[in-house]
Amino acid sequence: MSNHLVGEKSPYLLQHANNPVDWYPWGDEAFAKAKSENKPIFLSIGYATCHWCHVMERESFENEAVARILNDNFVSIKVDREERPDVDRVYMLFVQASTGQGGWPMSVWLTPDRKPFFGGTYFPPDARFGRPGFAAILQRLAEAWTTDRQRVEDSGAKVLDQLGAYTRFDTRGELPGPEALTKAYEIFRRTYDPQYGGFGREPKFPRPSVFNFMLRHYKAFGNEEALEMVTETLRAMAKGGMHDQIGGGFHRYSVDQRWFVPHFEKMLYDQAQLAISYLEAFQITRDGDFAATARDIFTYVLRDLTDPAGGFYCAEDADSAPDASDPHEKSEGAFYIWSAEEIKRLLKEPLLSMFMYRYGVEDVGNVSEDPHGEFIGRNILYEARTVEQTAARAGISVDDARAALHEAVKALLVVRAKRPRPLLDDKILASWNGLMISAFAKGAQVLNEPKYAAAARAAADFLKRKLWDAGRHVLQRRYRQGEAAVDGFLDDYGFCGLGLLDLYETTFAADDLAWAVELAERAIALFEDKEHGGFFATPDFSPPAIPSDGSQHGEESSMPELVLRLKDDYDGAEPSGNSAMALFLVRLARMTGRDDFHVAAERTLKAFSSRIEEGAVGVPQMLVALQLFQSPPSEIVLAGPADDAQLAAVRRLFLPQSIVMRAEDAGRGLPAIGGKPTVYVCENFTCKLPVTTAEELESQLK
Repeated sequence: MSNHLVGEKSPYLLQHANNPVDWYPWGDEAFAKAKSENKPIFLSIGYATCHWCHVMERESFENEAVARILNDNFVSIKVDREERPDVDRVYMLFVQASTGQGGWPMSVWLTPDRKPFFGGTYFPPDARFGRPGFAAILQRLAEAWTTDRQRVEDSGAKVLDQLGAYTRFDTRGELPGPEALTKAYEIFRRTYDPQYGGFGREPKFPRPSVFNFMLRHYKAFGNEEALEMVTETLRAMAKGGMHDQIGGGFHRYSVDQRWFVPHFEKMLYDQAQLAISYLEAFQITRDGDFAATARDIFTYVLRDLTDPAGGFYCAEDADSAPDASDPHEKSEGAFYIWSAEEIKRLLKEPLLSMFMYRYGVEDVGNVSEDPHGEFIGRNILYEARTVEQTAARAGISVDDARAALHEAVKALLVVRAKRPRPLLDDKILASWNGLMISAFAKGAQVLNEPKYAAAARAAADFLKRKLWDAGRHVLQRRYRQGEAAVDGFLDDYGFCGLGLLDLYETTFAADDLAWAVELAERAIALFEDKEHGGFFATPDFSPPAIPSDGSQHGEESSMPELVLRLKDDYDGAEPSGNSAMALFLVRLARMTGRDDFHVAAERTLKAFSSRIEEGAVGVPQMLVALQLFQSPPSEIVLAGPADDAQLAAVRRLFLPQSIVMRAEDAGRGLPAIGGKPTVYVCENFTCKLPVTTAEELESQLK
């Protein structure tokens, strides 16, 4: 049994290709069927590593009776939200506005012309958890469509008008002042958890854009409290069960307040952003634990999320089979949790006692509360005690204890690798790869690690080779199994552009800067709101593609039209496309001296001025762009031969307001003194005396 998803590339869509539900992908074929048969559309949106998406599939979409109701009364469409964030944003806005909450799987019912009239998230097969049963909802909506269709269609049209009004916001036409940054800091300060770190209560999600803003606020104003809030949060996260103590990297979020019990899926965008947060904390504090955590993330990504051709995969699932005897019987966290008996079979005394003491292992399991019962009697590994405490208890040196524990971790990793692995979502997204390119590039700079620069270079080359449509001058979003598809969205251009700038500042390859300029130009052409400022998340539905001969006539976008064209501004698990573009354009304007990039950045910040001043908690990455825009230009220009000691002096410091360029790329005509490696530190359009030694440079930078 298969349906219309069988030819798709998305792992999420392929998970549903053999459901009895007659699924269609989002596209003209499904819309034409809905219109010709005069049926409403059932739209289900999720992603491959979504736990409750798996649950709803098992309970409802694999159920023959439920499938019959869907097939008889609706045209059913499946969407991978990671491939099509544009579709997801529109209907998530509707679900949040109509129900007060959102999440995945998202279930939305549409008229044949794609106007939403009813929606929600997960629906159980029968009434439970205070939610109505899915089959009953289907029957009621099918009856309403048959008996009262005009009211349903009018409702959809009215909802769409309301959503359109909601997405239009007033701009004050002027930049927020510096006081907006201080006001935003106070908002985050009030939500900080002084006991366990983090901002807000459980469930606790890592939100690195908040760290980005707080660290820059510390740098700009010398606010030690801002630094402490970030560093204490990063330390707490690294010690907790949300950090994979054996295999490296971070899980999606913590269900409790103290970062102990995670939701076990692993996302590429979390690894990328958190690696940068730990690197920046290391630059500021010189605390080697932060550097070690960043290396730990990179080790995980290189081992488990890197395609041989250079790109980075999306995610690993939370669910997996506890053992190979029944691969279809999956539970959350099975790959990661341990019984005390398993560990006792692997390790011998005295290492066993050291390991159990260090990582909080209990004979009866260390999880006392688990609403689903999946972790009871098992252990989630976390740093219960320090290496120093463990060494003191064992009566050995700290170095010996660290070496012994390292060997124990390696032994557990070998055994764990033999377990049934969670699903790997191996599609490659331009936007998330841009984030990871930034992380590896910064890792190469801060940790002086050439293999990280090589990883960033390989990924950038992969994107240029596989996802850049040179004929149309369009960046495509997704690559999998030889196929590039889906014209890119604003975040694809913004994240990739920032990744290229970070890679340029690592290797100083002029081609990276040139491609970043091209991406910025195309993003302005395709997405900018020329009338009101800012950028739409999606291109114009018939973007002016540029063929290879340079003429202005080309193919139109193949994406079916959306009912709303939105401007995304919320910096959540990922920064918004507008925040990324604002920061990209500010940096690029300073690196190239191009006024059009500066003006586009300014127009964006003005467009979101009311959001910045009244809802700063939602736009921390936009605050980062605003802070850079308001700061005096700061340049570090390298002339003459490269000098590793000079570069090390620059990269040792946290200098978020500075750009670093080769003199020939900066177009400044600054000479090398006596043919020696020479550095010019320029601030607010004035350069200090050139220096030729790392010691002189470090003195100027301080």
